Amino acid sequence: MIFQEMVQVFIIGLLIFLPVCLIYKKAGFHPAWAALVFLPGFGLLLIFMQLALVPWPNLRQEKDIL
Repeated sequence: MIFQEMVQVFIIGLLIFLPVCLIYKKAGFHPAWAALVFLPGFGLLLIFMQLALVPWPNLRQEKDIL
């Protein structure tokens, strides 16, 4: 019974992890930051705060080109 719940939590975590990993990659961050999803409680909060408050490396490159 506990094993089933752990598998369900892991699958849901992967369903969140994969899109967040792609978002980090497109934003110019290292995709490993998406592992914060697996922190219980405030992992998603940390991800949202980082994406919202930290300057994206891809935007810095575009400004240098212009």
